[in-house]
Amino acid sequence: MSASATGQPPVDAGGGRLGLGGERGPPPRDGVSNLRFSKHSTRLLVSSWEKAVRLLDVDATNALVGAFPHMTPVLDCCFHDNDSSAFSASSDHVVRRLSFSAESSYRLGTHDGPVRCVEYSDTTGQVITGSWDRTIKCWDQRGATGLIGTHTQPERVYALSLAGHKLVVATAGEHVNVYDLRNMSEPQQRKSYLNSQTRCVECYPNKTGFALGSTDGRVAMDFFDQSESSLEKRYSFKCHRLTEDRGRVAYPVNAIAFHSEYDVPHLSRTHTVINFQFL
Repeated sequence: MSASATGQPPVDAGGGRLGLGGERGPPPRDGVSNLRFSKHSTRLLVSSWEKAVRLLDVDATNALVGAFPHMTPVLDCCFHDNDSSAFSASSDHVVRRLSFSAESSYRLGTHDGPVRCVEYSDTTGQVITGSWDRTIKCWDQRGATGLIGTHTQPERVYALSLAGHKLVVATAGEHVNVYDLRNMSEPQQRKSYLNSQTRCVECYPNKTGFALGSTDGRVAMDFFDQSESSLEKRYSFKCHRLTEDRGRVAYPVNAIAFHSEYDVPHLSRTHTVINFQFL
């Protein structure tokens, strides 16, 4: 089942029908790099190449709660432990903590290259960032020094995902490292069994494994357990393929999100389509 974008997103119009959603606040004037819904409210965090992070309340008449301008494009964002504070990762190598309630921000730390990913662990209270400088860094924003660990990766970091104490890092060169946040010194070092570059990664809600999306429109379902029985359960599938004037075209899988109740993955691609895969 798929739903194509038509300028505005489909929403429940009652009676099983889909209506058209409305814009929430003035849109960014450049590409959106990430969206994050709060776990605590109807607030939505938006980072963009417009060099800003916005906080919106999608149920409010005046949706814009606040915005923080940055010096360069913002490549990722995530909420802290409430819906009024957040973290941003930007191409100027800086990781920032943003407080929308206090209208203040500060520099948590830096990488030696653009910061591509940022995640906050509810389990440990750490902030984890991944960069094109081929490192991930762990931060404790409550401490005086902030940085609590730097871990070298085989290539540029493209995606991160957290599930409890598990951290999955996907890099260029189809490398995948799986860490336990309680012991970061001994990651499981793997290679994606897809044939092209990893674009995104998302852990299963049940914390047993993760899905990888690639640039050639494929998704791989993998597991943390590396026993023979678990390896036999791994599989991949093709998606986001269209027949166009120039032939059969495969679009990159840009994002994966799982349904909170049914573990159904929702996949998005460049050509403004969302697929719902029933596995």
